[in-house]
Amino acid sequence: MKIQIHTGKISGIKMRIIIIGEVDATFLQKQGLSKEEATYVISQIKESKGGIDAYFINQYKQQIWIINAILTPDPTQKEKLRIAGAKIAAALKSKKQTSVAIQNTLSSTESLLSVIEGLALASYDFIKYFSDKKDKVLLQEIIVSGKADERELEELSHIIHGTFISRDLVNEPVQYLTATRLSKEIEKLSREAGFSFEYFGKKKIESLKMGGLLGVNQGSQEEPTFNILEWKPGKPINSKPLVLVGKGVVYDTGGSSLKTSAGMEQMKGDMAGAAAVVGAIYAIAKCKLPYHVVGLIPATDNRIDNTSIVPGDILTTYSGKTVEVLNTDAEGRLILADALHYASKYKPELVIDLATLTGAAVAAIGELGIVGMEKNATEQFKALESAGWNVYERLVKFPLWEEYGELIKSNIADIKNIGSPLAGAITAGKFLEHFTSYPWIHLDLSNALISSNKHYRTALGTGAGTRLLVEFVKNKTASKAKIKK
Repeated sequence: MKIQIHTGKISGIKMRIIIIGEVDATFLQKQGLSKEEATYVISQIKESKGGIDAYFINQYKQQIWIINAILTPDPTQKEKLRIAGAKIAAALKSKKQTSVAIQNTLSSTESLLSVIEGLALASYDFIKYFSDKKDKVLLQEIIVSGKADERELEELSHIIHGTFISRDLVNEPVQYLTATRLSKEIEKLSREAGFSFEYFGKKKIESLKMGGLLGVNQGSQEEPTFNILEWKPGKPINSKPLVLVGKGVVYDTGGSSLKTSAGMEQMKGDMAGAAAVVGAIYAIAKCKLPYHVVGLIPATDNRIDNTSIVPGDILTTYSGKTVEVLNTDAEGRLILADALHYASKYKPELVIDLATLTGAAVAAIGELGIVGMEKNATEQFKALESAGWNVYERLVKFPLWEEYGELIKSNIADIKNIGSPLAGAITAGKFLEHFTSYPWIHLDLSNALISSNKHYRTALGTGAGTRLLVEFVKNKTASKAKIKK
């Protein structure tokens, strides 16, 4: 789905949002409220002690929502504005409204953008497989009046659509979204957004001896792919590229270490890291950010048959390192190993990998954030943390202490693919570290899939990682541009 976001005339729109910074009855009356309505809104704001919320007025001919915006540097205020926007999105869905008008009475656009972001993201629906989808009414247009910047609105629109792309990919069932189909979907998006794309099929992957990817794919009837996305504008600010690596396990049964049935329906989303990379590069290209970014996505399903790898097998990865496989359900790190080593050919300034890698990360911090680790990228991690606070995809840094490496030492190969029952998220990171030779950040996406709507994060695929990566690149672009000046 796509939502148009633009400035224009708001007369005739039945649903209207007014963003205010004042709590004065006269001011509210000038915005179209009666004296009684204005008094009611002010009383509600005072009762909440000025807290950010959305207050509803039903004038029958039109419905009005008032949002009181408190501008402070605290990123939690932006999040509250997004949540207020999401609250209104629920009302729009119930009223089956396809358009909404937003009147910004403030002198800046910061609050406006946060409200729109929450409103639009909460309006997402994956309706492809409904037989009655023509009857599903979705938000199609957001019209803005007052203080607004068309460039900012267009950029936000691209970021929202990139997040929707990520959600769509995660929500697609594997009967459609095989590894090969994922490559075709990325190819289509590359033409739309203007980034370059190529992918390797099984023969090329075999010639490169990507043993991690081939090993995981061994039990599948579908061929694996290795996808390369690249956004290289004419005059990039960075001399060395940022490389984003996304885990693309399009379905994970656990292989020979078979999962239980509970929750397996969500395993179509085990490629959320790949989806985040696709959505982010799409948005970066559409925004025409002057930053060189490469995306690498190894893709396969993890199935079981008589040719599947089994615990005790040894794989030789693309780097030449050997891995003793003790659990075939720890497959994501095996395919990422090949991609992380491949990333070195770009001589990158930084590599960030994203993956739904471990249940240990979810157990540690729940669905409220992202577990992160870094090697030789302390300042870059701080910058990513800052971006995470801005978009409220917050990072929790875990250590990569040398002693954790002892837990994945093997007696018969270079390393083994799981450690002890303890520190599972960290030992997964230590495994990946073996395949990096550059500044590197690992993100374990514990917030990529959720069971029910949480404000503007919709059930199943949340699009986690997409907005974080785009914000990170935007900030890098802005800071490097300042340095060049």
